[in-house]
Amino acid sequence: MAGNSQRRGAVRKTGSKKGAVVGSGGKRRRGLEGRGATPPAEMRTKHPAAKRAAAKAKAEAKGRPTGRPAGRKTEDGPELVLGRNPVVECLRTGVPATALYVAVGTENDDRLTESVQTAADAGISILEVPRTDLDRMSNNGLHQGVALQVPPYRYAHPDDLLDRLRGTAEPALLVALDNISDPRNLGAVIRSVAAFGGHGVLIPQRRSASVTAVAWRTSAGAAARLPVARATNLTRTLKDWASQGIQVVGLDMGGDTTLDEFDGTAPTVIVVGSEGKGLSRLVRENCDSILSIPMAGPVESLNASVAAGVVLAEIARQRRA
Repeated sequence: MAGNSQRRGAVRKTGSKKGAVVGSGGKRRRGLEGRGATPPAEMRTKHPAAKRAAAKAKAEAKGRPTGRPAGRKTEDGPELVLGRNPVVECLRTGVPATALYVAVGTENDDRLTESVQTAADAGISILEVPRTDLDRMSNNGLHQGVALQVPPYRYAHPDDLLDRLRGTAEPALLVALDNISDPRNLGAVIRSVAAFGGHGVLIPQRRSASVTAVAWRTSAGAAARLPVARATNLTRTLKDWASQGIQVVGLDMGGDTTLDEFDGTAPTVIVVGSEGKGLSRLVRENCDSILSIPMAGPVESLNASVAAGVVLAEIARQRRA
């Protein structure tokens, strides 16, 4: 360069980055292209769901129980009873069970010894499993080293309750539950029906307590001897029973007939509502009469299972006379 050709910076240095450079070869363009649908979580190796699926498959391969969170069960699936007191009480009352799980290294006591002995005498499988398996089954570790697996209850069909009485001179005595959500109330009603010569219990399929291990335990084993039916539509079933000559009697504190005036010698179904909600509107409208229990004290109402027991005891007395 004339004049200033020797000036520093006037001559382009060799290896300068200015000018033509090597291209990306299309890598940036390809990087912008879509990669397709995102695979399921179970197929992504580092995702927590994939790790849980792998652990479950590993446990099943070893024949260990996979379990589910405590206090929950799938519809019509087996149930897990957790804890030493609940387990031993279920075994004492003859709750049907398929397996007793005991964690490895669990400290022994009288309840655990009785549970294992009772299960062995009843022919129930006794499985010793790692404590981590029971932790996973309970989801909170509150199992005290023992769990009892109870199979789903086999409900009868509503027609079966009446079919059992065909050909006999004994008038039907049934109890239907409406808006009863506590399984302990259900178990207590089953126990009272069995004690006073009733023939069965009817519950709705939805929005109702079911025969769980809690209901089994509260019934003191009566659930093994007394059929419990489940109706898809409680109102429709009560109408069908009424058409077959059974009087449908609702139980409510504001009833138009008192227990002292009631004749329970005819075929009868007692419909019991919850202490809070009472009988639902449609069920109440389809009752032949509404029965109330006279109160001598200041108590406004009775627990649903207690009220059912009082009425059943009176009907049993009338039928013995």
